[in-house]
Amino acid sequence: MNTTPAYAAQKKNSPVKPFSIQRRSVGPKDVRIEIDYCGVCHTDLHFVNNDWGMSEYPVVPGHEIVGKVSEVGSQVTKFTEGDLGAIGCMVYSCGNCSSCENGCEQYCLQGFTATYNSPTKDPGGITYGGDSKAIVADESFILQIPDSLAIEGTAPLLCAGITTYSPMKHWQAGSGMKVGVVGLGGLGHMGVKFAHAMGAHTVMITTSTHKAEDAKKLGADEVLLSTNREAMSNELGTFDFILNTIPVNHSIDPYLDLLKVDGTMCVVGAVEPLDKVNAAQLMFGRKTLAGSIIGGIQETQEMLNFCAEKNIVSDVEIIAIDQINLAFERLVKSEVKYRFVIDMSTL
Repeated sequence: MNTTPAYAAQKKNSPVKPFSIQRRSVGPKDVRIEIDYCGVCHTDLHFVNNDWGMSEYPVVPGHEIVGKVSEVGSQVTKFTEGDLGAIGCMVYSCGNCSSCENGCEQYCLQGFTATYNSPTKDPGGITYGGDSKAIVADESFILQIPDSLAIEGTAPLLCAGITTYSPMKHWQAGSGMKVGVVGLGGLGHMGVKFAHAMGAHTVMITTSTHKAEDAKKLGADEVLLSTNREAMSNELGTFDFILNTIPVNHSIDPYLDLLKVDGTMCVVGAVEPLDKVNAAQLMFGRKTLAGSIIGGIQETQEMLNFCAEKNIVSDVEIIAIDQINLAFERLVKSEVKYRFVIDMSTL
């Protein structure tokens, strides 16, 4: 075991403060990464505050991790000391169920082991995340970072990136399609970048007029104000696919009306009950309301390679680790463009 400096929340709604954790020793198939950067996800704040009622304290958040390999196990083949490595939202899955065998570890029928706050045989009994100096994980859950990608902007790709890439790839967003992205935040700004890079006619759907200029810089061909009834009415039945990144409960009715016959809206932001779904909206148009979380390891690597090819990284604001609590406050107010990333050299 190795003692590792970290930042942790000790109880519900408490600040994240300095804390020491124990990392397991490197096993035959393990890789140890000295963490350079770790992205800040809204999920981190949900777990710190126990918003979903499943937090086990202490919580060491962080699942957008990039850094250098410092040690490898005797059976590791993908990495050598000094390589760059990345870890997203998962560090293990059963490997044997139909989902895992199909490369969809995120839908493991036994439940994947999350990078933090999952039961583990490691010291402490729960997994600890990337708001720490180092992490040890199985080689099969570590991603390779293409040389051309700036690593600070790569960190959020491990969550915000794959969360938006995976559904667009699954529903084949591309040339000849009209794709809407609802909400311009950490997820939404990546959705716009991917839809544009895939060749789709990309529309940012937002309530905020001041976000129009940013959306177009990110690759949006149009901006649709959802508060403008006339503009929304003119777009009824015109979208092939809509990626909904709104992170809280909201009415989905206006967005379903935008879909073509056989169109799909995929929810990736609101990990909670939605008030209602009007089945008539789905039936009269054979529309699909779907959901998606992150992506499998193979698909995540594919996403990173795609980002290298298209020169895509997240727009980030670098912070020191002791600014994390202020970052959480600003995150709630949407005062970031568009993802905080912690420089772990400040720990």
